[in-house]
Amino acid sequence: MTARLVHGEALTGYDFGPTHPMGQGRVRLAVSLAEALGVLDGLEVVDPDPADDELVRLVHEDAYIEAVRRQEPDPRFGIGTSDNPVTPGMHEAAAQVCTATVQACRSVWSGESRVAVNISGGLHHAMPAATSGFCVYNDIAVGIRWLREQGVRRIAYVDLDAHHGDGVQEIFYDDPGVLTISLHESPATLFPGTGWPTETGSIVAPGSAVNVALPAGTGDAGWRRAFEAVVPEVLRAYQPEILISQHGCDAHRTDPLTDLRLSVDGMAAAYARVRELAEELTDGRWVVVGGGGYSPLHGVARAWTHLLGVVAGRPVPASTPIPEDWREPYGDAAPATMGDGADGSFVPLADGVDPESAVDHAILATRRAVFPELGLDPEPY
Repeated sequence: MTARLVHGEALTGYDFGPTHPMGQGRVRLAVSLAEALGVLDGLEVVDPDPADDELVRLVHEDAYIEAVRRQEPDPRFGIGTSDNPVTPGMHEAAAQVCTATVQACRSVWSGESRVAVNISGGLHHAMPAATSGFCVYNDIAVGIRWLREQGVRRIAYVDLDAHHGDGVQEIFYDDPGVLTISLHESPATLFPGTGWPTETGSIVAPGSAVNVALPAGTGDAGWRRAFEAVVPEVLRAYQPEILISQHGCDAHRTDPLTDLRLSVDGMAAAYARVRELAEELTDGRWVVVGGGGYSPLHGVARAWTHLLGVVAGRPVPASTPIPEDWREPYGDAAPATMGDGADGSFVPLADGVDPESAVDHAILATRRAVFPELGLDPEPY
């Protein structure tokens, strides 16, 4: 079985204009760097299927879809704000992203590919009847709902964006067949203001939501320590049939919209770890989407090239020089190599809790809030 990338020109149209953080070129930039480094040679690149409004309706209300189609400001649905401005073709572009994520899900669940990625996806804030946080339609939720309708009993969703994956959590908060895990900057300091450890799923789906809210300034060592102290145990307890992961790269230290301080080296190590967990728990059935990321050259292009390399089974060494012909249009603004010079190392929580560490307090808050609901011991090792 192959690794598949769903990609084509139709998936580059989702943007809110040149002055908006979700501007032109993010996806093109990443795919072009991956191509320049030969990463795409390890992927089966397939064109996206035509946009299908019926798929959008799996999650989103008809009145909201019609409002998006009208392309007019509508405060009832959050359309026309500074975060979510009206743009030409917004319905078509967002519906295309949803369709491509379902296509990736279908590829993996049918066995056509072992892993499939829609790097244009990852619009995790959109609600059934509202835009939010640069997201018009929630392609992840559409993909998960499609899988549930195919009879998949247990789906695990891991969100590594700096922002809480609130839309996906909200949509499946009552569904014990969907586990949502989000590592993000604390809602005390970052949009959308949700994702507290105490958000653990509804009374009919206890333990179905897991949130690790990390303090501003967290870097590789703290972030990876938190990941390892929560994510593997939770996934092993849940035993998913398929893993979906969102890889917003706005946790990078150069990102202008967040306060986390990850290196691209640390992010690449995390991507490899997610793949290992998919291989361990779901026989490698893994669907991958992009997400946020607003530092185009140092963050998005390099991070998603690393992600595509991991998906393809061809991880890119951090020391790899970036080709001069790719760097040339950007001059000195472009990074020279695929790494930030960080080793991405961390000390596991198993080696001892630091009572002075804000990261450790965040980890323990999550474990104590949700681990008992999953039949796990909340006290660290």
